[in-house]
Amino acid sequence: MNAIWGKKIVLGLSGGIACYKAAELCRLLIKARAHVQVVMTEAAAQFITPVTMQALSNQEVYTSQWDARASNNMAHINLTREADMVLVAPTSADFMAKLLHGQADDLLSLLCLARPMASCPLVLAPAMNREMWLHPATQRNVAQLSSDGAQVLGVAAGDQACGETGDGRMLEPAEIVQELARVFTAPALLGHRVLITAGPTFEAIDPVRGITNRSSGKMGYALASAAWQAGAEVTLVSGPVSLAAPRGVKRVMVESGQEMHEAVTSCAAQHDVFIATAAVADWRVKDVSTQKLKKTKETPSPVLDFIQNPDILASVAQGARAQSREIYCVGFAAETQDLARHAHDKRLSKGVPLMVGNLGPATFGLDDNELLIVDDRGSRTLPRASKDELAQSLVWEIAQRLPSYLKA
Repeated sequence: MNAIWGKKIVLGLSGGIACYKAAELCRLLIKARAHVQVVMTEAAAQFITPVTMQALSNQEVYTSQWDARASNNMAHINLTREADMVLVAPTSADFMAKLLHGQADDLLSLLCLARPMASCPLVLAPAMNREMWLHPATQRNVAQLSSDGAQVLGVAAGDQACGETGDGRMLEPAEIVQELARVFTAPALLGHRVLITAGPTFEAIDPVRGITNRSSGKMGYALASAAWQAGAEVTLVSGPVSLAAPRGVKRVMVESGQEMHEAVTSCAAQHDVFIATAAVADWRVKDVSTQKLKKTKETPSPVLDFIQNPDILASVAQGARAQSREIYCVGFAAETQDLARHAHDKRLSKGVPLMVGNLGPATFGLDDNELLIVDDRGSRTLPRASKDELAQSLVWEIAQRLPSYLKA
């Protein structure tokens, strides 16, 4: 289940052109099964109408501190007492300055000040012109608001409505949702550094052809996102995929199995968890042609010699043991038959504490999967679910095993 499911979020909009993004943000939060209550400032209503936000949230929108719909006429109190979070997106420079000084002359600033700080975190998504963002006063306000307990998200760089280009754009709605998921996720991997491989590899035959597989990388990317949400510092070594880098994750793009092996071994020592989800080609062409192989009458079918690729998972596990270094290694076994037996055998042959098995043809390219977890105590199944949900479950499984493993 996603971390946002069932959460009660007060979505505040202060004035700014980025209010148009709040519509999509609201839609994504509702899609994630959150309960969204929208509160808008008078300035925000100049950019997007309360009717739009009401239609998207399925809740009446509040715009005034004098709203008499509440029996006690205290909307600034009532709206936050059962809320799990107040999110202000967009947060203008003016609104941040107002919050900093505890000024409360409208409903949104009132409820931010009156919210129960211990149970209702305040998250701010800034949006403003690049000069406003870089101004020392704004940077002082950001630092002080963070010190006061608010979580101030970063900003994006790019084209701005004023025609200028630079830092100050509000994060995209999907990025904000990822940030909220991290706020709501228990930091089970806080203090850990996690290295993950994902996707297929591409083994060249000649400059235009190669051998690859059907792995989409979705499971590895979901794991990288889930580990980051659980508080870990994450490095993702990825083969060629069409997926965007997960928020907060350092991504290293590679192509071949050898490149992936080099990227992993160069940084494995700086991590204490290694999750090998990539579908690395077992073999590569021994002699890659420097020119495109031409089909002729004399040679209609070229003969290719293959050699084995490095075993990345085994080399990381063996290298750690040889150096008396602690790293918790998790392997993935994509099979077509006898999954339990092959996953068990692979765990023993690689010398790792945990192996995750799945049937490749039943998952490659799809958004859902079913996993088999195999360790020294036996095996059990994680029922079919979305890869995001399975990633969260697997991160929890790893987090439960880490303390005893790393102390052994």
